[in-house]
Amino acid sequence: MKKWFKMGTIALATTAVLAGCSGNNTGSNNGNGAENPSGDNGSGTGSKGAVELTFWGDWGGEGQIQFETMVDAFNKSQDKIKVKYVLQQDMITKFLTAATSGGSPDILFWDRWRTSLYAPKNVLHPIDEFMEKDGLARGEFYEESLKELSYGDKLYGLPLTVDARALFYNKKLLAEAGVEPPTTWAELEAAAAKLTKWNGNKLEVSGFSLGDNGLFNMYLQQAGGQMLTDDGKTNFNNEQGKQVLELWDRMLNKDKVYKVGFEQGLGEGTDAFVTGKLAMQYTGPWMLSTYKKYGKDLDFGIVPPPAGPNGDKASVMGGFGLVIPEGSKHHAEAWEFIKWWTANKDNALLWAKTSFNIPGYKPALEDPFFQDDPFWKPILDTLEFAKIRPQHPGYSVMEGDALTPNLQLLQQGKQSIEDTLSKAQSQGDKLLGDNEVK
Repeated sequence: MKKWFKMGTIALATTAVLAGCSGNNTGSNNGNGAENPSGDNGSGTGSKGAVELTFWGDWGGEGQIQFETMVDAFNKSQDKIKVKYVLQQDMITKFLTAATSGGSPDILFWDRWRTSLYAPKNVLHPIDEFMEKDGLARGEFYEESLKELSYGDKLYGLPLTVDARALFYNKKLLAEAGVEPPTTWAELEAAAAKLTKWNGNKLEVSGFSLGDNGLFNMYLQQAGGQMLTDDGKTNFNNEQGKQVLELWDRMLNKDKVYKVGFEQGLGEGTDAFVTGKLAMQYTGPWMLSTYKKYGKDLDFGIVPPPAGPNGDKASVMGGFGLVIPEGSKHHAEAWEFIKWWTANKDNALLWAKTSFNIPGYKPALEDPFFQDDPFWKPILDTLEFAKIRPQHPGYSVMEGDALTPNLQLLQQGKQSIEDTLSKAQSQGDKLLGDNEVK
């Protein structure tokens, strides 16, 4: 295991910003967002003998309804444990405060990439003994998602959702242009050029979106590279990084398939893909339910991301998990809830049908809900080779504060490919070093 341990002050500040959530926190007497009749931070024993657990999350709106659906189903399934979902704003900051001052929740909704940042702080409770006691097989979960929930030789949670970027395309626009969904970079570039429509200086239809330079990691893997070296340094100022930026440069400035800020320029609330202004884009399963709503107005398909120059396939796996805070007084009961939700085929499937998310528990994916729906297959195929982001505590800071700003300058025509890679490397290595404790 790479020894990238505690993160520094910069990473903590950035993570606190990234972890902010929407929605309103309900008032509370104990910091958990709920009245506390038991007097033990909302995690006591109720009047009927049930252990009361608090589940913190930062999904409001429809997400909150989805969570409460699962909580209600669990509470009705037995009478020994009662779980309450509490919506939290600025959840990570509140959690860290609660972890040191009391009032910790019992279950936490967890963006998995945070594990390598916070597990070294001893605020999460490992679940390895629970897994062994209950005989749960790690092979029934996506390996990459478990890796992202691990630190050192310990596992800290189970995956609730998994996702990966795939290529969404407008079937009508591709048919009109006489092109097939691309499977390689060369095909992607050629198809994007044929699909693009300009009216003078106005871009009317973009062949392919280059609006998310946060996907550099995915492209780099498709070029046969990786973001970091094994000893925790940047690894993109090389031939593979150059290939990615040369592809972007050709598509932006030679083929002119995209214009920086194109989607934003269409007006607030206007989705370029839905309105036929965008022929192809990388996005994930979280958009399926939205795009399906448009029916005949949007005939779309999905394929795995096109392979790079040497045939390398790549996508980045993301998603969430459920973890147990070390400060909880009811680790065993919290585990029962997490196991019920994430390691049971029927319950994982209920979650999938409720939220239209892909569960991390593979047996649930055998159900016709997934197998009979053609939209799920290319995403499930992509998940078979998708990799998580590097587990370095300073990775998100490096990407956000060093790489991304330089990529923006390149796309704006203000910086060369060579300068972009060189500056991102020097700035990125400093940030990685600042957030590394050897």
